[in-house]
Amino acid sequence: MSSAKATTHQKTDLDNPQYYFNRELSWLEFNNRVLSEGIDERNPLLERLKFLAIFSDNLDEFFMVRVAGLKQQVEAGVNKLSFDGRNPSRQLTDIYARLKELVQIQDQQFQHTLKPCLAEKDIYLVDYLDLNREQRDYLQDFYQDYIFPVLTPLAVDPSHPFPHISNLSLNLAVVIREPDNDEQERFARVKVPRNFSRFVTLPEELCYYPDQEKAAWVGVPIEQVISHNLDTLFPEMDIQECYAFRVTRNASLSVEEDEADDLMLAIEEQLHKRRFSGSTVRLEIHHSMPEDVREMLIKELELEESDVYEVEGLLGLNSLFSFLGLPMDHLKDRPWKPVTPAWLDSAGGGDFENVDFFRLIRQGDRLLHHPYHSFAATVQAFITQASHDPYVLAIKMTLYRTSGDSPIIKALIDAAQNGKQVAVLVELKARFDEENNINWARTLEQKGVHVVYGLAGLKTHTKVVLVVREEKKKIRRYVHIGTGNYNPKTAGLYTDLGLLSCRDDLGADLTDLFNFLTGYSRQAAFRKLLIAPITLRKRMVEMIEREIEQVRQGGSGRIVAKMNSLVDLEMIKTLYRASQAGVKIDLIIRGICSLRPGVPGLSENICVISVIGRFLEHSRIFYFQNGGEEEMYIGSADWMTRNLSRRVEAIAPIEDPKLIGELNEILGVMLSDNRLSWELQPDGRYLQKQPSIDERAENTHETFMKMALQEAHAE
Repeated sequence: MSSAKATTHQKTDLDNPQYYFNRELSWLEFNNRVLSEGIDERNPLLERLKFLAIFSDNLDEFFMVRVAGLKQQVEAGVNKLSFDGRNPSRQLTDIYARLKELVQIQDQQFQHTLKPCLAEKDIYLVDYLDLNREQRDYLQDFYQDYIFPVLTPLAVDPSHPFPHISNLSLNLAVVIREPDNDEQERFARVKVPRNFSRFVTLPEELCYYPDQEKAAWVGVPIEQVISHNLDTLFPEMDIQECYAFRVTRNASLSVEEDEADDLMLAIEEQLHKRRFSGSTVRLEIHHSMPEDVREMLIKELELEESDVYEVEGLLGLNSLFSFLGLPMDHLKDRPWKPVTPAWLDSAGGGDFENVDFFRLIRQGDRLLHHPYHSFAATVQAFITQASHDPYVLAIKMTLYRTSGDSPIIKALIDAAQNGKQVAVLVELKARFDEENNINWARTLEQKGVHVVYGLAGLKTHTKVVLVVREEKKKIRRYVHIGTGNYNPKTAGLYTDLGLLSCRDDLGADLTDLFNFLTGYSRQAAFRKLLIAPITLRKRMVEMIEREIEQVRQGGSGRIVAKMNSLVDLEMIKTLYRASQAGVKIDLIIRGICSLRPGVPGLSENICVISVIGRFLEHSRIFYFQNGGEEEMYIGSADWMTRNLSRRVEAIAPIEDPKLIGELNEILGVMLSDNRLSWELQPDGRYLQKQPSIDERAENTHETFMKMALQEAHAE
């Protein structure tokens, strides 16, 4: 790689707000890149719907957490400026301006582009009024038999206060009159039940549209089925109007850990409050809703006009996920089945259940790359084998997010029942997974697993497993250190890395880390692992400074860092200083980036790209040239203040030259991508890279799938 010569610049005020992008606005640009995948005609049709659904899901969480937090600050009179120079009120104003634009793009894309595209493929999402008599009769019967019994109309009048509208619920605002009183209007709310599919599908014999033309699928939004049968809920009343609306509430938890005798009970109490309280932060309505109904909802929900989002089509487009269930593979991404790594496949003769993981790991460190490498055949199988191995004495593990039906949970229970010491650190504060984590944590405890809940004031975000095994009257420790959660479901959707090793220094470090997490320890140093909040920040800054010194000594400096987000002010300033010194820096950042690249005299040596595609980029890789003695690390931490200072994280060095080469290859593929890659501009815009006329499209995810298949077939 070519070096960049240091240049002389006037002293730059690195506290100047103009050198930083706002965290929230940067996140909106990330979600805009997700939305763009839904617009991109190069993607299969049903995958485009998926990206619109992801955009909606992302927005829900953004409002529940980020917007809610800013609104709380405004209400509390907080005027503290973010490092980009905005106070909370200004941030909200700018968020609303950008979001109104993006929501309109999404709405118009679905209504006027994707719905017609679906119709071209004989997939019809239709309005109730456009159905023929026979189809309506079927829906009326379905309504009477299934939907009507679970509906509860709630009147609003002097004797019936405005009802609580639950978070993310879809509702109907119904305006009615009594037949003998044309002047007085009454209002009622009907909640659309969540225990039905959003779209009511017509049976095969009625699946035609329009006229008698056979269709592959015909469905109607459930709220329309309800709204056209409201006479059953309000008999002998005149129904005047009916309008859908959707509410979003503050869903953040507030747990005072120092005052909570039982953290699990405290979080359960907060979960109940989240479900049934929380101030309203957003109101979504159909554009046809009249002003008087709109104003009544704004008043009763204690909102401002700026909190209202109008759409022409459907509310809550996250329901578009359901279209991926249609049996139409030609409208989806080519199916991908993760492969068993060659070193594992050859050892087991094609059956990973017959391999000796411990022997293979003793032969050398192993690097895993999911979802290209099978999670089930590697991490899951390793833990399962350890749970039954008669020589394994103990298994220790951190769990941030997983699924209750995970084979890993079963393996841990089996290990405990097989007489092994099993300790699991469960992070109860994993956002929106708190309830799931509580449920399976209790299950583990009941089966004899030692369950602990981490350190007060710190989330345990690290992804590590320690297996202690007796071999020839000696103790050997095996480790897995990863970038992703031990969740078999997300392991097929997220790109992550993992290291399997039995190096003594890593085993000793993880032993110390678990003692730090489960007992009383003031561990201040580790042999190899970089641990937040103890050593990680300091060491990362030192390694950047080392690259600066290499350039100052007449050599070259090079840094490549891949992560989910870059927000921490100290890390950004250190990167700016490195750029000014002449260090060449490539950053691969999927989501938020507060660093402004390409600014003359400040960051002209920094390039930032974001890769958005069929898999969610989740791995973290850190490369430092170090004067030719390359150092590479993988782990669980982004360069965000919360990761570096308020979470327990582990970053592991990769020392095997072969594995360093594999990581360099991964970074090289991503940096050469011209299909999924977006480059951040100095003004904050992201421009999608495009192959030139004589260039081949380089798609990161397609490339890694091909590489995995070639590796598997080479054995």
